[in-house]
Amino acid sequence: MSVIRVSCLTFMLLFLNAIGHRSLRSSALFASAMFGTSGIVVARAQGIQEKPAAEGVRVGGDPVVYLKRRAKFRGERPEFLSATVLPGRGMNLLQITASIPGRGEVEVLAAPPLEEAANSLNSEAQNTGGVLSFSFGGAFLVPYANRIRGQLSTDGKNITTDWNGRTLTLPAVWKGKGNPNAELHAIHGLILNRRADSIQVHAESDGQSIVGVIHGGDFDHHWPSKTDVTITISLEAAHLDATIVAKNIGDEDEPMGIGWHPYFAFPSGDRKQVRLQIPASKLAEVNNYDDVFPTGRLTPVAGSKYDFSGPDGKALSDIFLDDNFSALSRTSGAVSVKLIDRKASYGLRVQGLSQDIKTIQVYAPPEKPYAAVEEQFNFADPFSSVWREMNTGMVRLKPGQETTWKVRLELFTPSDFK
Repeated sequence: MSVIRVSCLTFMLLFLNAIGHRSLRSSALFASAMFGTSGIVVARAQGIQEKPAAEGVRVGGDPVVYLKRRAKFRGERPEFLSATVLPGRGMNLLQITASIPGRGEVEVLAAPPLEEAANSLNSEAQNTGGVLSFSFGGAFLVPYANRIRGQLSTDGKNITTDWNGRTLTLPAVWKGKGNPNAELHAIHGLILNRRADSIQVHAESDGQSIVGVIHGGDFDHHWPSKTDVTITISLEAAHLDATIVAKNIGDEDEPMGIGWHPYFAFPSGDRKQVRLQIPASKLAEVNNYDDVFPTGRLTPVAGSKYDFSGPDGKALSDIFLDDNFSALSRTSGAVSVKLIDRKASYGLRVQGLSQDIKTIQVYAPPEKPYAAVEEQFNFADPFSSVWREMNTGMVRLKPGQETTWKVRLELFTPSDFK
């Protein structure tokens, strides 16, 4: 692998030299170089053909980055092909494509076309706090996943809650849609609309990877200490890895919860026959499916319609899910969720590789051809008194400490499902 450091001057020279040369203009590495960010590192892989970025499309002020690899199994085995990343919106993994035997190229995530997604995410009026980032694709959630309740400010813009005797003030950006008087609360972290401060794109042995660093600081005075967030997405034939490292670079202790909000598409479109396997024995009770606030009670799933723990999982049928599963069992150290769409000869494993992953939130409305499977550190509303003395999954980071969240996606054919 050869590595090129791109300064503004070097980039201009590359640009002038590239005009008229399709191989460079169509490269994701070229799109990456367009960031013009000091210290960007571009790693070029020989022979990798890149998908061209949509002309002029920027999200959050930054160009789109494509990771892509050339198919090598000729449709005989499933393999990942590409990943579309939005560094301008918290490194949102907007889309993943894969080659599936007998079906060809499929989209792994449910997301609109890039131009439509860009229009939504660039709209400040519609995207307060970056909330549209978790409405499609795969948004990363730091420093907390899921909902947090608290005392609403008089202007309705923030809520306050308590962690270890410290008051946290968080943006109130979400509420239930069925009740006009639903309670405003914080949701899904503080990097949804953050731009990566630097990126690196590397060639791997069988694909490409991107590393984005967000110097979060105290997240605009919302968090007790200062945090650096490093997000790595690695694309290879057999798997796609997403890794988040959060490091406390401040002077105070801080809580840390990390998660992901990927909408996994059903290639056949037939939701009722799709099977889901979740290695969980407990479910968090909620007040209703509009607020989705936890009551603090964990109920057994055994024998209920929410029991997806069997060796073959269970068909989604017409079951509505917006539920948090816990008491997770592990296989070879991983929390392994499986999604099986037999009509499409398609299977996907979502492997939670971090020991701090304590819960899985699943959102799967019956009328939609997708399921959001969110492997995360923390329970919903982790600072709430409803949990009493229970460990709600927020990792405590002392100054200088870091924690890692990692999830791996693997493809399989249903005949191989075990």
